Amino acid sequence: MSKTVNGLPAEVGDLIEITGHVVGDAPRNAEILEVLGEAGHEHFRVRWEDDHESIYFPADDAVITRPKK
Repeated sequence: MSKTVNGLPAEVGDLIEITGHVVGDAPRNAEILEVLGEAGHEHFRVRWEDDHESIYFPADDAVITRPKK
């Protein structure tokens, strides 16, 4: 399943929020730096709020938003 923002494919600069999996866990946030993979199998190079970078494969708990320009 593709990750989209209002029906449009996720792109560089979009933001990812992952909800906590345990009660009391704070959400995690990241910025998409690079979109990898093919449509329907996208994964992303992201920078987390603590400046750590990683490759992220989104699951159903990820919400992607586009910052207002």
